[in-house]
Amino acid sequence: MNGSRSLFGGAIFLGSFLLFLVEPIAAKQLLPALGGSAAVWITCLVFFQTALLAAYLYAHWFSRRSHWNLHFVLLLLATGSAIAWSIQPVSLNSTHPIASIFFALSVSIGLPFLMLGATSPLLQVWLARIQLTGIPWRLYALSNLASLLALALYPTIVEPYFTLHAQRLVWCCGFAAFAIVSAVLTWKTRSHAQAPQSPAPADESQVLPAPASHKLLWVLLPMGAAMQLSAVTGYLTANIAAIPLLWILPLAVYLITLILAFQFPNLLPRGITSRLLVILLAGLVWMLSQTEGTLSIRLGIAFFLAEVLISCFFCHAEAYALRPRRPSESTLFYLLFAAGGALGSFLIGIASPLIFSNNYDLVITFLVTALLALAVNWSSGRPVRLLWSTACILLVVQVFMLHTAFGRDTPLAERNFYASLRVRQSIGYPAATVRTLLNGTIQHGTQIFSPELRHTPTTYYANDSGVGIAMHQCCPGRARNIGVIGLGVGTIAAYGQPGDRIRFYEINPAVPPIANNLFTYIRESAATIDIVEGDGRTSLAAETPQHFDVLVVDAFSGDAIPLHLLTTQAVALYRRHLNPGGILAFHISNRHVDLEPEIALLAKAAGMQAMRVSSFEIKETDEFSATWMLLSDNAEFFSLPAVADHARAPVENPSVHLWTDDYSSLLPLIH
Repeated sequence: MNGSRSLFGGAIFLGSFLLFLVEPIAAKQLLPALGGSAAVWITCLVFFQTALLAAYLYAHWFSRRSHWNLHFVLLLLATGSAIAWSIQPVSLNSTHPIASIFFALSVSIGLPFLMLGATSPLLQVWLARIQLTGIPWRLYALSNLASLLALALYPTIVEPYFTLHAQRLVWCCGFAAFAIVSAVLTWKTRSHAQAPQSPAPADESQVLPAPASHKLLWVLLPMGAAMQLSAVTGYLTANIAAIPLLWILPLAVYLITLILAFQFPNLLPRGITSRLLVILLAGLVWMLSQTEGTLSIRLGIAFFLAEVLISCFFCHAEAYALRPRRPSESTLFYLLFAAGGALGSFLIGIASPLIFSNNYDLVITFLVTALLALAVNWSSGRPVRLLWSTACILLVVQVFMLHTAFGRDTPLAERNFYASLRVRQSIGYPAATVRTLLNGTIQHGTQIFSPELRHTPTTYYANDSGVGIAMHQCCPGRARNIGVIGLGVGTIAAYGQPGDRIRFYEINPAVPPIANNLFTYIRESAATIDIVEGDGRTSLAAETPQHFDVLVVDAFSGDAIPLHLLTTQAVALYRRHLNPGGILAFHISNRHVDLEPEIALLAKAAGMQAMRVSSFEIKETDEFSATWMLLSDNAEFFSLPAVADHARAPVENPSVHLWTDDYSSLLPLIH
């Protein structure tokens, strides 16, 4: 008996380890085709939750039908699919990003993911039939422990030391081993479960089936936890960086709550958990009232991870407390549990951007959590009901307050796959109208509509910034040809002179209409302006050499970094489009990541000289502190007094390795 339990436990551990190891690998593979958008991971989460639902549906169906030959065939096909993906990943179409992500993941890892996801619930049922005992619920905690281990190893061991191609190959070998073990266990189990009605504990007939209210909460409680995971992950990846490290932290905490809920359900009594939830609710209400503010990276990550820990533990522990007592209902429990996870991730990852023009994900998620707390605490007495009823009412009020705050002095708000955009209008220096484009709380450009300043570049693009110096000093006495990856409000068009040509590349289709209609930098520029929609690197790869004198790379969304724009292959592409002696200007202002050593390494590999240029804040004219890296093979440019006075040699970091399309790791560069 103990040998069977160990063998089944090992198979569950391996399957869950591979299941969560493939998630960051597959998602990172998709990032470049969609401009490194933070929404890639959120959409991948929706797919993974939906695929897990399909896996649990298969486990639920198979436990009642036992089509053994079909299971062997699916294992064989899944192994073939894993091998094909390890050799060549599926390409994406950026025109329809969500559909493309679902298609690419379904074709590449869909079938292997299905078989891995079905392993834990299916083997638990088989083990219960062999040993004639109840469902071994602790094996679910074991599966989540394996998942947590995979997530911990990815940013610390796998990503820093293995290329993406090597990661796929290693994972494929692991899946082949899993398929063999699973096939052996399936063969051994056949003799114990030939019929749909296998031997069950003698007292199951004496146990009442789970009521409908419990089954509803099996869906709603995991839905609340999945909404927490998706909303917090979306916040972190949009405002810090769309990288596996920040994908993994909330997901790891989410898995920890599953382990605790299924292994140590009484670790935190309901009363303590509820009180902690109330404190976190109050903290979130205060944070959301600061619509223009930002948190430090440490405080922000700590707060939101604590919030995910308490909220998800509450939801998962309450769901576990309502688990079925009949072993025959266990796969239904897992099925409805997975359905709740898929529904929660769908509501935040796909439905919310389609329904709302502003980002209300966090406050709506907390409102749902409060409503669930009210539901499960309803029988705890009037004081508790009053507490959670008040919390729900306050959060409804907060939703309307946030809506009012977003709408105040806002000519336009729009949300899509790539960003949550809002144009804010105010009165600033010198008593003139000021418009600012924001993505969340991050400013993407400002224009001052006064006669003397409306054509003056502001924010990170002022005359004394790195890009300003490059524009003024690149080619005196003749017309310039400028390329810009990242449009924003079109501030760089303010540098345009008669005869100049400026070509912008912008992946977000919502941005060009905003820049053209609510700001005037583009339409009042003296230069000839072109706007190319689509990912900048993809667009440049499809074009003939553009002979740019300056190519500006400024496609960062807040502090999120599209890594595919910072690889050796990307720099080689940029050089193909530069004139001899041309200048590459990288905007690297960032609160959390120091890109200077990496870009210095890229410059050295490309045979170019690199210099760092920093400028300082001037509040009256909306000039921000900015950091730029200028790269060129023209030594005379860096010797010009106007350049040399502002530039310094970059600082190198020996722990940083050269990024390629097949390898990148931000971990050594994070502050």
